[in-house]
Amino acid sequence: MSKTLSDWPVYLIIGASGGVGSDLAVRLSQRGSKLVLAGPHLDKLAAVANSVDAHTVECDVRNFDSVKDTIDFAFNAYGRLDGVALCAGTILLKPAHLTTEDEWSDLVAVNLSGAFATVKYASKKMMSAGGSIVLVSSCAAQIGLQNHEAIAATKAGVEGLVRSAAATYSRSRVRVNCVAPGLLNTKMTASITSNEAQHKAALDMHPLGRIGRASDVSAAIDWLLGEESSWITGQCIAVDGGLSATRVFRRASSS
Repeated sequence: MSKTLSDWPVYLIIGASGGVGSDLAVRLSQRGSKLVLAGPHLDKLAAVANSVDAHTVECDVRNFDSVKDTIDFAFNAYGRLDGVALCAGTILLKPAHLTTEDEWSDLVAVNLSGAFATVKYASKKMMSAGGSIVLVSSCAAQIGLQNHEAIAATKAGVEGLVRSAAATYSRSRVRVNCVAPGLLNTKMTASITSNEAQHKAALDMHPLGRIGRASDVSAAIDWLLGEESSWITGQCIAVDGGLSATRVFRRASSS
């Protein structure tokens, strides 16, 4: 028997024009999911939506009303909302003493307040039928990395939010999880990966010996959104080439 429109799951991807978000959109679309893609730039979203047949909506994760309107739009578009993935974020590689107040405020607004607003409004839409919320943390929340103070602080907040929200909404069958990537080869990290010395240092730091791909992370988010992970909540899954869990000491090559 063929499925009707109401049988296919509906997912909202916030930050859908980025490397992880756009790859996730393709994955979900290939499984027949109905999609709403959100982000701050409609022109960039349109480029993704044209390849996956999705609705688009402008969203500024810094603004609670914008996040609420986005989630309302996604729910109203199909009359249901099975999952939300928040892939929007920003990075700042500076020691604390060189980080300005404005830089800190912006990082908190995007990385932490955006996550809180997503949980706040998505959970309410999912309480009657259940659903899955997936946020993005960072390996920097688990291990000490130099010049990552601001990122580590905001992403550690995301992980705390995940665990508490998972407990709060469990009886409503709303699952809340997150993924914690290592360094990815995306446009957002181009200033690092395009620098030969920094790129080599990053390769040496990740035990599996390569930089992450957007698809590495989108695959994990895809799984957390779907029914295959229906007994998993409150978890933060490291997708970081072993960086946060292992240590590999490479021998210097002999001359």
